[in-house]
Amino acid sequence: MAGLASDGSNPDVSLLFDINGLARSAPPWFDRVMEFTGEWGIMLAMVLVGLGCWWSLRRRGSLADSVSGLAGLIWAPLAAGVALLVNIPIRGFVERPRPFRDHEGLEVLIGGKTDYSFVSDHATLAMALGVGLFVAHRKFGVAGIALALAEGFCRVYMGVHYPSDVIGGFALGTAVALLLAPLALALLTPLVSAVARSGAAGRLVRSRGADRRAVAGTVGIPEPRTEGPGSGENGLAA
Repeated sequence: MAGLASDGSNPDVSLLFDINGLARSAPPWFDRVMEFTGEWGIMLAMVLVGLGCWWSLRRRGSLADSVSGLAGLIWAPLAAGVALLVNIPIRGFVERPRPFRDHEGLEVLIGGKTDYSFVSDHATLAMALGVGLFVAHRKFGVAGIALALAEGFCRVYMGVHYPSDVIGGFALGTAVALLLAPLALALLTPLVSAVARSGAAGRLVRSRGADRRAVAGTVGIPEPRTEGPGSGENGLAA
């Protein structure tokens, strides 16, 4: 299968040259930005989205909501790890060379890529994280999936993957994150619930402000007022 998509008339190759051709006409500084973004930047953005998701989940209305959401958030990086492990035998079986090894004229923005091309690890990792975030929190999940799509575009732009490598990574990451989610959540939810009932570690699951709001709603008294719409511990919405 090493010769897969080696024909220049193949739509996969044509799209590769169309997207990678943008790098040839772009200024050098933009290519450097895309190189950093595709190799590290989007993954760093994923971490920030995950932290924002964690902060929001801690302030949900009920403890059960926070626990279930945090279990989903923990599953996101675990799903990414499982997907990368599944990809190891796939890459060894397909043995597809990097596109710049079979096709001349590509603008390769990053060197040192000597492993096989299908399936893209970066696309697999990013989409598994994005879909895992979606399991935990719809809004942050949409942001994570958008970042994963941008990651796939960057990998083709950089000349290190075929479009089908990226699509395969998206499919693999999505399948792992969704299909194994019920089992993962069944195992993670009791663990997160136990952490929530502990002392200081419980604040990783539930914020003090959320606890106060829950108690206030239970006994039917108004929530504590703050000095302004953005001040104090209750300034952020759930």
